[in-house]
Amino acid sequence: MMGWRAYARKHRDRSLADLMDFLRIPSVSALPEHAGDVRRAAQWIADRMTAAGIEGAKVMQTGGHPVVYGEWLHAPGKPTVLLYGHFDTQPADPIELWTNPPFEPTIVGDRIYARGAADPKGNMIIPILAVEAMLQGDGALPVNVKLLFEGQEEIGSPEIPEFVRQHRDLLSCDLALSSDGSQFSETEGQILVARKGLCGVQIDVQGPRSDMHSGTSGGAVQNPIYAVAYILSSMRSPDGKIAIEGFFDNVVPLTEDDRALIAVVPFDDDEYKRQVGVDELFGEPGYTTLERAWARPTVDLNGVWGGFQGEGSKTVLPARAGAKITCRLVPNQEPEEIMSLIEAHVARFTPKGTKAVVTRQSGTARPYSIPKDHPANRLAHAVLEEVYGKPPYYVRIGGTIPVTGIFLDILGVYTVSFGFSLSDECVHAPDEFFRISSWDRGQLAYCKLFERLSEKGLEG
Repeated sequence: MMGWRAYARKHRDRSLADLMDFLRIPSVSALPEHAGDVRRAAQWIADRMTAAGIEGAKVMQTGGHPVVYGEWLHAPGKPTVLLYGHFDTQPADPIELWTNPPFEPTIVGDRIYARGAADPKGNMIIPILAVEAMLQGDGALPVNVKLLFEGQEEIGSPEIPEFVRQHRDLLSCDLALSSDGSQFSETEGQILVARKGLCGVQIDVQGPRSDMHSGTSGGAVQNPIYAVAYILSSMRSPDGKIAIEGFFDNVVPLTEDDRALIAVVPFDDDEYKRQVGVDELFGEPGYTTLERAWARPTVDLNGVWGGFQGEGSKTVLPARAGAKITCRLVPNQEPEEIMSLIEAHVARFTPKGTKAVVTRQSGTARPYSIPKDHPANRLAHAVLEEVYGKPPYYVRIGGTIPVTGIFLDILGVYTVSFGFSLSDECVHAPDEFFRISSWDRGQLAYCKLFERLSEKGLEG
């Protein structure tokens, strides 16, 4: 056998061409017109897994967008690792801001430009290629693997909890590895110890039966836009403290060790202000920027509407107005409880003369955290230190991957984030790209981690 390293080198160009084909599929889960493309991407993955030597690769239905499953379970006495990723992408809008068409992947230097290049497809295909390199180059894997790739992560994985519950035995494992993740920089690794959870609501405020003339009814009838503005402004104090009663009751405070671990991570407020184009940063008092972004809960306004939106003036007192809100949650905050608190707050602050309806949005996720010293984190630390030549940082992320909490709650296993995109790769934005060097490095790191998991196990 030629060994996994030689196999990966020999087949590198073919594997890169496969990634380009994968990127051409517009698997946008949020848009109904692309549902067929999401299914096509699922079948592409199942076929590619079979070609890699993975057994039982198949597309499985969920009631929504499908998932793909496969396995290789011929390493007796060794850990079983569930490899997770997703193959759906965000919409490409605004199309006019792309340098090249978003689903026509383009290589410029070390970068592949396409929607989904970094999130998720470049990352997602890495564990498949690593498994293939070991199966074809060494003849076997040093650990048992199960692979699960979903097509609905970008819309909150609404059917995945039930799917995992129904297939608990099929998915049983000792550890999950998520390819949906990142590293700190081109020269520095990171280990993720916490992600925020997510919930969202829509507030619809009704005033008069229909739009009214602002001259004849202004001052006599409550304006729904004012009502929405009042409700929203009541949710936060002027200095940035969330003012929803009970919102912080279950929040786990940051320990001194937590804050020290965050403080080690390089971050410059002034540079960040320049990057995002603001004069001042803002948020909950008493915390650093990284602490707020990584480890404190938030209430964010994602959209507000009401009245006339066209060019020019229309003197109307609108009948309706509304807003969309999402909350990023930290350990011990439960999405359902937070949405109940928001409902109570809206009821308390809705002005007389209007009625407010709060609609809970689907796709909630519980916060997720893994102990810093978990045995799998220690193994990942050793691999990343070897690959990058220096110890990785321990980080938290404000973003949400619902499946990490699902795996912990239903399968009873932690998930180690082991992805290789970087923060500057325009994820969810025009001209998204993925570094080919990260794609190469990721395959190396996965194979090394499989070897360490085989040698050391997960006994601590």
